[in-house]
Amino acid sequence: MSLPGDGFFRSDYSVGEKLLHHMALSLPWVRKASFDVDGLFTKDIEWPANRKHVFICGLARAGTTILMRAFYQTGQFRSLTYRDMPFVLMPLVWHQLTKASQKKGVLRQRTHGDGITIDYDSPEAFEEVFWHTYAGRDYIHNDKLVPHIASKDLIERFRIYVNRILQGANETGKSRYLSKNNNNILRLSSIQGAFPQALIIIPFRDPIQQSNSLFEQHQRFCDIHRNDKFSCQYMRWLGHHEFGLTHRPFEFDDSENAVTLTDRPGSINYWLSLWNSTYRYLLKMAPANSVFSCHEELCEHPDTNLNYLFELAQVPREGGMSNLERRTLAKRHMPLVDEALWRDGQMIYDELKVRGRKH
Repeated sequence: MSLPGDGFFRSDYSVGEKLLHHMALSLPWVRKASFDVDGLFTKDIEWPANRKHVFICGLARAGTTILMRAFYQTGQFRSLTYRDMPFVLMPLVWHQLTKASQKKGVLRQRTHGDGITIDYDSPEAFEEVFWHTYAGRDYIHNDKLVPHIASKDLIERFRIYVNRILQGANETGKSRYLSKNNNNILRLSSIQGAFPQALIIIPFRDPIQQSNSLFEQHQRFCDIHRNDKFSCQYMRWLGHHEFGLTHRPFEFDDSENAVTLTDRPGSINYWLSLWNSTYRYLLKMAPANSVFSCHEELCEHPDTNLNYLFELAQVPREGGMSNLERRTLAKRHMPLVDEALWRDGQMIYDELKVRGRKH
């Protein structure tokens, strides 16, 4: 199988590859059937429920990929990778079907244009296909994404899914699950219910800088989607609605946290309003097994902050080495930012930093 995209998709898919991805990802009955097939041809192993898995989720553009890779490099975790595409709901059977034709991939920059490179073995946020398949109607609306609570049956199905992903680990020692899925902020209580001992990491970034990054990515992906309809469909199939023509904002039940849509996605104030509502909600609703992680502090003091997160995740110190280097983030001044939104964002940002240090 060829590499399914430098980021979320690749522009040079063959007709056959497009048909395969369309069949595997766009048709609900195929997705459900693939999950069932995985159960028919494999024996589900009951893993201990107290394993300390790690779930990374937040608003996009806060360094979630950097954090995920730091954990993945420890060798303690299994995560979905590009080799699991496009049948991500049957990781065991798909691995058996494709292992004879697997080949080493070449690193290439992902579509975001942010310098992050990927290959076949790069972990990525494909877990959302599971939730889209079995609970999509509960949280995906035409114009927004809303919080939802999974049923007991669905939580159990999710445990089975995670256990199968762990069974498919090619390397020994990868007995813990690593997830990077921003939509998980909509179901934090369900994640906690499925894995009470898991660590939930919620990255955040200076509101102006993160909002500006979201704004720029939105414009970038809108241009891509206008020129490549398949890429637009691909992001929708994967449940990625952060930006681009597939964008749907998070909207929370509490009216205080609702996004004010007087400004459209073409305005920086729209993204700042979304930032404020999202992190205000997370300050209120994040469960006890979660920790807030400041992107600026991670970049300024990577060793100190990573060691802190590794300690919380109970990652052995000798396995907690990372090649992250200290770096200075360039800050952009945005003169058209609404002053009231900016003040609210700064207050939330300060509270997030305090909460992150109190864990």
